[in-house]
Amino acid sequence: MNSAAKLRHLARRQQRVRQRVFGTDERPRLNVFRSSGHIYAQIINDLKGTTLAAASSLDKSLRTSLKSTSSIAAAKAVGTLLAERAKSAKVQKVVFDRGGRLYHGRIKALADASREGGLQF
Repeated sequence: MNSAAKLRHLARRQQRVRQRVFGTDERPRLNVFRSSGHIYAQIINDLKGTTLAAASSLDKSLRTSLKSTSSIAAAKAVGTLLAERAKSAKVQKVVFDRGGRLYHGRIKALADASREGGLQF
């Protein structure tokens, strides 16, 4: 399978997930994007189209303390930081949008760290 086909399959999986997952005022959507070098997470209210909290491995507070921005440790740090920012935005419950990726590795580490930080999903 070439890279264009892989991207097509990923886009179809993303569409399937987004048909079922929708962020509201009570339960905004926690969206995770993973690239080969970094991991990004946002808490989004889809009704208003606003981002309530965001964190990534590019944040200055994390880059100095992380050995690698593409590791499971980086994903855990991003999940913890996102949970802290969600608390300050008064968000407790979210729905999880894994972005078409499998729920393992860095995606799972970010989700577990955000749960330990106080988010419920």
